[in-house]
Amino acid sequence: MIRDRGRIKWNSLMLPEHVKMLRNWAKEDSYEQPKQLDEQQLEWMNEIAAEAMEKNKEVAITHFNGFQHELVIGTIHYADPYKQELRVTDKFDEVHSILLKRVADIRLADGS
Repeated sequence: MIRDRGRIKWNSLMLPEHVKMLRNWAKEDSYEQPKQLDEQQLEWMNEIAAEAMEKNKEVAITHFNGFQHELVIGTIHYADPYKQELRVTDKFDEVHSILLKRVADIRLADGS
């Protein structure tokens, strides 16, 4: 039976700089690309956001932050038309400012 130890056996042959570069490369490999939305999706998300603001419902907003998509669940406190951002208050009373161009999806949090 071959007992291969994977990358462990090569660590003694590699310089620390090479190990660091390989780790960075593996981390960059998990980066995601922002989603491109069409007009129909934007209109649908706009209707959901307007309904959530009017009736003070919780929403689940998926947005692109850095190199990953993040999920924020809370109520839309304010939509700033000048800065093009949403201000969302979550369950812990933290305010999140989310740029509209980074929003990938908005859904009502009750499962609709």
